[in-house]
Order: sequence, then structure tokens, then C-alpha cells
Amino acid sequence: MDYEMNIIVAVDKNWAIGKDNNLLVSIPADMKMFRQETTGKVVVMGRKTLESFPGGQPLKNRTNIVLTGNPDYKVKDAVVVHSLGELLQELKKYPSEDVYCIGGDSVYKLLLPYCNTAHVTKIDFAYEADSYFPNLDEMPEWHISASSEEQTYFDLEYAFVRYERQ
Repeated sequence: MDYEMNIIVAVDKNWAIGKDNNLLVSIPADMKMFRQETTGKVVVMGRKTLESFPGGQPLKNRTNIVLTGNPDYKVKDAVVVHSLGELLQELKKYPSEDVYCIGGDSVYKLLLPYCNTAHVTKIDFAYEADSYFPNLDEMPEWHISASSEEQTYFDLEYAFVRYERQ
């Protein structure tokens, strides 16, 4: 694999990531970690993920790349690409360690083979959901390289877990 980007995601105990194009839960420390990890970097997402942001606006202080099948889709302050090939070509402009795939589910699944580090916030709760991330615990090529202490936010328990591809 000639491309080795990062993936960043928050999942519940069933590896669910969202419902109705929204996050399952908003945990301030997770949002802070996401900002610290991605600020000044390149974030790759699908159109629906971009549209789920406040005002449907690209994330500030990052290079935003949106992958969409819609040839007419334009968004101010973001790079729009229309295929995996076009995306991989665009990403050659950046150091791979600075590139973070941020969703949604179809973009995560498409780009997982091109990623070698996954920053996963694992939330110890099962939500009602309609979108999921691949279960890295069931993939022998992925292993946990670091894990935080268990954190709590009100009654939710979660941990920051780093997976690396072997």
C-alpha cells in the first residue's frame, strides 16, 4: 500500500457511528481530541458528513476534501473530488501522516484499506444507529497500540484507543 493515512472515529460498543446523519453522542473531550488531532491537517469526508457540520461549512483551520459522486457539487473552501482515483491523486500533495479520514460510513469503508492508524473513541454504550464502522477487533491485521484510561462523561464511559495495522 503506497498510501497510509489516519482514520478518526467515535464508535459505540457495536461499532455504530451515527443515526440520521448525526453523531450518536457529543462528548466534549472527544471533540477536543478530534480538534487537536486534525487542526492544521487534511480531513477527508463524504458530502453528507460535510452537510452535518454547523451550517454545512468546512472545518476551520484544516484542508477539507469532500468525496461525492455528484459532478455538480461545489462547496466554498473545500476541495471536491468525485472518485477514489481522483481522491488518491489529490492526496499525493500532502504527507500521508497529516491526512485523516473523518467519515461517514461509506467513506470509512472505502478508505480503510489505505489507512494504517485508527484513532477510535470507544463508547461503552449501545445506541440505536443506522451507520457503522468496520469492527477492527475482528480484523486480525489491526491491533491496539495504545489505550487511555477509561474516561467518564456524566454516566457514559469511554476510552481513546489507537489501532495500528500490522
